[in-house]
Amino acid sequence: MGALFVCPECANEWVAADPINEPESHERVIKDAVGNVLADGDTVSVVKDLKIKGSSTVVKVGTKVRNIRLVDGVGDHDIDCKVDGVGPMQLKSSVVKKV
Repeated sequence: MGALFVCPECANEWVAADPINEPESHERVIKDAVGNVLADGDTVSVVKDLKIKGSSTVVKVGTKVRNIRLVDGVGDHDIDCKVDGVGPMQLKSSVVKKV
């Protein structure tokens, strides 16, 4: 439809991004539970027990998670990581603290 993109499922319309006239985008700043800014590769610790959906396993308070990766995940889950003994998972930044 000309200069507009249209979603075939919901009929939402939007304008195509113009990289020449587009203002500089600001990166999203992700902070932990106490307000420290997080970055890729940081080590964090869990600040409350986390029940894992679909399992009887729990990630305990104080569990250290190394080498996190910041992502735009589902909902508020913005940290992609691998927890020892549990495996790969996504966490919310509001339940971790930078070490």
